[in-house]
Amino acid sequence: MASRARRGARPLPRLWLLLLLVLATGLPRGGAVGLKLPFSPGDVLPILPRQVAWPVMNTLHSAVDLLPSFVAAVAPAAPSPAVWNGSCFAVNEAALELTPGDRNGTEIGGAVLRLKTGSAQSWTCMDLYVFATPYRITWDYYFAAREHTLLSLIDVLPLFSNTGWGQNSNLAFLEKHMGATFEKRSQPWVANIMKEDIQSGDFLALSKIRGRWGGFETLEKWVTGAFAGHTAVCLKDEKGDLWVAESGFENEKGEEIIAIVPWDEWWEMALKDGSNPQIALLPLHPDIRSRFNESAAWDFARSMVGKPYGYHNMIFSWIDTIGDNYPPPLDANLVMAVMSMWTRLQPLYAANMWNEALNKRLGTEGLDLQGVILETEKRGMSFDQLLTIPEQDEWVYSDGKSTTCVSFILAMYKEAGVFAPFTESIQVTEFTIRDAYMLKIFEDDRTRLPNWCHTEADKPPFCQILGEYRMELPEYNTIEPYAKMNENCPSLPPTYKRPSRC
Repeated sequence: MASRARRGARPLPRLWLLLLLVLATGLPRGGAVGLKLPFSPGDVLPILPRQVAWPVMNTLHSAVDLLPSFVAAVAPAAPSPAVWNGSCFAVNEAALELTPGDRNGTEIGGAVLRLKTGSAQSWTCMDLYVFATPYRITWDYYFAAREHTLLSLIDVLPLFSNTGWGQNSNLAFLEKHMGATFEKRSQPWVANIMKEDIQSGDFLALSKIRGRWGGFETLEKWVTGAFAGHTAVCLKDEKGDLWVAESGFENEKGEEIIAIVPWDEWWEMALKDGSNPQIALLPLHPDIRSRFNESAAWDFARSMVGKPYGYHNMIFSWIDTIGDNYPPPLDANLVMAVMSMWTRLQPLYAANMWNEALNKRLGTEGLDLQGVILETEKRGMSFDQLLTIPEQDEWVYSDGKSTTCVSFILAMYKEAGVFAPFTESIQVTEFTIRDAYMLKIFEDDRTRLPNWCHTEADKPPFCQILGEYRMELPEYNTIEPYAKMNENCPSLPPTYKRPSRC
């Protein structure tokens, strides 16, 4: 079977094509022995009633099983076809053939991908592929007896469900892939907060475990190693009123922006949040608080109000190394292909998420993803090397400085003097949420925490102010700031082992 790879008029210096195994139902590879079975349980899930299919799928597959996996890169004039094993078809190969120029007289008219599949592991299984080039995205599926669709399989993905089952799926995922534990707290789950005990600079760590944001945060936690998925920071004004500054506040138009809102308003929204957030307050250490320049912090926060959430550099705080930041089945090939897919499906979204940031790393302007890839090749650089170039705090994007929830807070800390004497040598846009709560800048004496912090005998070293499960922040408050920190740190599950200085 052949698939058209490209019909464009512009020739490529090296035409490449990525094959991504998105999902395959059927007997797992480890279970194929001898006789081919007529079918396996996974084959029939898409046609079962939802109330039957969902619990079965939750048992047989994790969310990781539904993620794409890179299987092969194909280039013209390769000495031999690319080969790989699929979940359904055990023997697969692909080759790419360039086609003659078109009627406009171009040297290369496109290419034909020839793909062969064989040795199906059941009569009803299927392999589904996405084919990606800088010019085009398409997909196709290969089956033995019946037709499946992508929609019916994606429909069973449970993490984003705003239900009790969706919440349990998020907890099970984090337990399995990160070693997280979710111990029920004794009542009350809501702290009786006294606002006078909260000071400017105190850090808020949030962990949402159900619904749209719960599912998104679960995947974010998995790739970064953070045990929290969102952050905010407290500020007190000259009158003593308490406020919360946040990058990622949803305004009335549904836009995620930077905002400063009164504490009471923010807290009321947290209590009503359907994502069931667990929230911890991390007070600054007295020594850090003594040098915290409150007026400088306010000036920075006010200068950022109304700016969009830091989509431009969101993924780059996570990717620091060539290969040690991608939990399987993710890798740089997959990241590039997903970028290419989103560029075709949502070009404005893609431009906002990574095009400007990739141009910053190349020192170019206005290149789309295709142009970025070509420029990278011209310079003899691989795409995964490009992704590891550190973000610079001084970079200004088309809509202003770009800060995620955590880099917004840490940029404020820089302005307030928290990172002295390393202020000029730390790029806070390279920090993940995990990097932030590991900083040794927080209170380390439980006796100085407010009395209302805890209702349990086994007290964590911070204040959990909301949530039915006890929050964990492994390696909390352990790393002193140093120059160029977090610019080259691995983050592989399940341990997310981090060198002492990276």
